[in-house]
Amino acid sequence: MKKISCTLGSLLNDHVSLINNDISYTNRVLNFNLSLEQYDQLSKYVKTIGVTHRFTDVINRFKTPANETPPGFRVECGLEANGVLKADLVRDIAYDKNGKRRPTNVLFSADSANPYEILPVSKIVANLTCNPGIIYDLFINNPKANIGNQYKTRDEVMEEIGRIMGPGTDISVELNDPFGKSETEIIEEVEKFKEMLSEYRLVIKVPHTGPVTKDNVSQLLTGNKKLARSYQEVTTEGAFWGHNMALMLKEKGYRVNFTLMFEPYQTALAMQAKPYFINCFIRQRAMQSGIMDQCLKQYQATHNPKYIENIREMFLDKDYLTMDQAQTDLLTIKKMAEEMLSYRHYHDVEGSDGLDSVRHTLRVFKNSNLDESKLIICSMEGEFNYPDIDKLLVEKEFEDLVHRVIVTAEPKYLARFTSCNHVVSYQRRFMNAANGEK
Repeated sequence: MKKISCTLGSLLNDHVSLINNDISYTNRVLNFNLSLEQYDQLSKYVKTIGVTHRFTDVINRFKTPANETPPGFRVECGLEANGVLKADLVRDIAYDKNGKRRPTNVLFSADSANPYEILPVSKIVANLTCNPGIIYDLFINNPKANIGNQYKTRDEVMEEIGRIMGPGTDISVELNDPFGKSETEIIEEVEKFKEMLSEYRLVIKVPHTGPVTKDNVSQLLTGNKKLARSYQEVTTEGAFWGHNMALMLKEKGYRVNFTLMFEPYQTALAMQAKPYFINCFIRQRAMQSGIMDQCLKQYQATHNPKYIENIREMFLDKDYLTMDQAQTDLLTIKKMAEEMLSYRHYHDVEGSDGLDSVRHTLRVFKNSNLDESKLIICSMEGEFNYPDIDKLLVEKEFEDLVHRVIVTAEPKYLARFTSCNHVVSYQRRFMNAANGEK
């Protein structure tokens, strides 16, 4: 026998009524499901049913059609004094409109600030990520993307993105300069985003800063644009600059997307910043591991030092080494590469797909006390990154964590995995049949 169906509306009777001023809002949730146990408990105490101030604010702010609740919110009910039951709308991007869960526990996100590009995915993704590189380099200053130079400022772009994405999508935005601003200036910039996008959708991206500080960040903007200091040569204040900024924003009520996580050892310390989103970048690390592995194999086969020199050049280009370390001896370079590949499990099942950092981070999540934090798996490339992530997320070890995962990529990259060769074959057959051919 099927379970007995109960709704919030089932509580209404001669002794239980709707709060008059809330009726147009409360009607939107009268079909909200209750278990028989919940119904039995509530029926003993409820005298009137209404909605919270936040409920009405959400409905009005997003101009939600009659008898609906917007996507991006779950319905929760709370029993107040004198038997008043109030429905609330709580921000939760795992939910579609009318308090229904999205189709899968794993959510999707897009890396883009191109309004033309995000329109086709606006009803598919639960989050959108924008950083200065995406906004300026890939869109505003790119004439191929910013058609006719229609958009001239970041604010114009963000307002249009907010309009397109609607209430169900979080929008992660990053400050233009996390180093040169006071706390007051940071809050002023954040408040501008809040006014534009609403507190319900806004998430502030805060980057790891490592050895980069307000005193040396100018080195990245002039000359060879290289930092004189090694990525390992940090100051305590500088390395935790991003962590403390994230904590400050959290304390002021903002959700934080803590970004620039490339190595799994960053995870537990990053969690101390109490982030809403935490990131795991995979493309750069996996590609560089592949280069190291290939060069080491070529050196082993030929003993030609040029292959180790190639690794050294990559180390300089990708900031493993500073320019002062350009003549590091080749034996040291070889040892560095071998140790990194070992740490990254490059030659075993844990990391041969380049996803050891994802597995490690999910295990940290399993042992954390931040139940609301979500992991963004980002920065993908190639034919197998997404399929390998898809396989990882159905591994039994992680089945209780998939609801905390968001897979993020450029819309075009996600789009390619909606298709395969058989789609073409069958469409050829179907279209020819419909066209009257045998």
